[in-house]
Amino acid sequence: MKQTKTIFSIMVLLLTFTSACTDKVYETFTANAPVYMSYADLRSAVKMSTAREMNNPGKIYFKDQYIFINEKMKGVHVYDVSNPNSPQNKGFIEIPGNVDIAIKDNILYADSYVDLVSIDVSSFSAIKEVGRVEKVFPYTLPSYDTKYPLAKLDEKKGVVTDWEVKSVRQELEQIYYPTYYRYESLTMDNAYLSNGGITGSSGAAGSTYGVGGSMARFGLYKDFLYIVNQSSLLTFKLNSNSQVTLLNTTYVNWIVETIFITDNHLFLGTQSGLIVQSLEVPEKPSQKGTFSHMTACDPVVIKGDLAFVTLKGGTTCRGSLNQLDVVQMSNSYSKFTLLKSYPMYGPQGLGIDDDLLFICDGDAGLKIYNAADPLAIVQLAIFPSIHAYDVIPMNDYLFMIGEEGFMLYDYSKIQDIKQIGIIPVVKKI
Repeated sequence: MKQTKTIFSIMVLLLTFTSACTDKVYETFTANAPVYMSYADLRSAVKMSTAREMNNPGKIYFKDQYIFINEKMKGVHVYDVSNPNSPQNKGFIEIPGNVDIAIKDNILYADSYVDLVSIDVSSFSAIKEVGRVEKVFPYTLPSYDTKYPLAKLDEKKGVVTDWEVKSVRQELEQIYYPTYYRYESLTMDNAYLSNGGITGSSGAAGSTYGVGGSMARFGLYKDFLYIVNQSSLLTFKLNSNSQVTLLNTTYVNWIVETIFITDNHLFLGTQSGLIVQSLEVPEKPSQKGTFSHMTACDPVVIKGDLAFVTLKGGTTCRGSLNQLDVVQMSNSYSKFTLLKSYPMYGPQGLGIDDDLLFICDGDAGLKIYNAADPLAIVQLAIFPSIHAYDVIPMNDYLFMIGEEGFMLYDYSKIQDIKQIGIIPVVKKI
């Protein structure tokens, strides 16, 4: 017993000595140092400002006679397209950290870094924030110079809006373990990128709900807002007082990229396939079926019992497939049959209006097809010298966003589809 006590005492002394002799070690190196916006500033930043140039456009959304164009991580440009030949810039809604929007009645719902914000846009001269759900989205990071490591982050300081490459001095961790952040570069190829139930290329001007492109991550149905976020589906209740309540977050399992709502169902485009969920109980979507494919980025649009899915390979999207898949679905959405695949160059967003199928095929341009026969889709036109990203076909007009800017096409005469306008991107020097 005495020997045991002696050994125990020696061990205590050794541990105390070791702890006392362990000094903090610092290192100095060149790194990407975070530039923060405080949470207080983030939550008081929404406002309408004067019209500005498009520098880095993202997704598009149509409501009544207005087109809303996301300026990545900055906010939303608003254009009146009641005269499609001459769009009028109505101003810019400043929403820091914004990527996606959806509109019901006069309320615009938008992501703002980690928050979901509700904005009354009944008057563009007097917009106002009317609701906010804090910290419902992952803490995301903007793109950075990969030649340098990231300096230590402190989420308590706010959201990261930019990086400054400089010399930093910080404590060297004594025990290393992996730290994972949801990295979102927000390039047009990004895999994380994204109504009476209408999203995608369905809907009509003057309706309660707006219409998003096929890359949308937000979808509206009755009094509910659905948002896909990597591997999760978030369900929000839209209350009569413009407040929003998060009802539940459902783990979907696959990397979810896009959402399309029609026929009381959610159609989720993932990197591994298509997931269909029923909205019979809108508070709790329930899975009806899945269709799997090789890994790729894959927005989807629906026409009747057909799903048109573009698969894009590459570094961000992984995989090597570049094609259009036409999938037939059973009445219950529980069985799927791949009817045919069509080779593509680098497809991204797509839209459908009756038998007309519009596909943004990356550097190969905008392609327009007659899809009346899914087994023999026929190309009608191609606009090759543009890098198209997403489209919304609406009342014989096609709204398209791409690297060159926002373009409008008149397809009322199918044999004479023509570009009638453009709002160009102005690249910063």
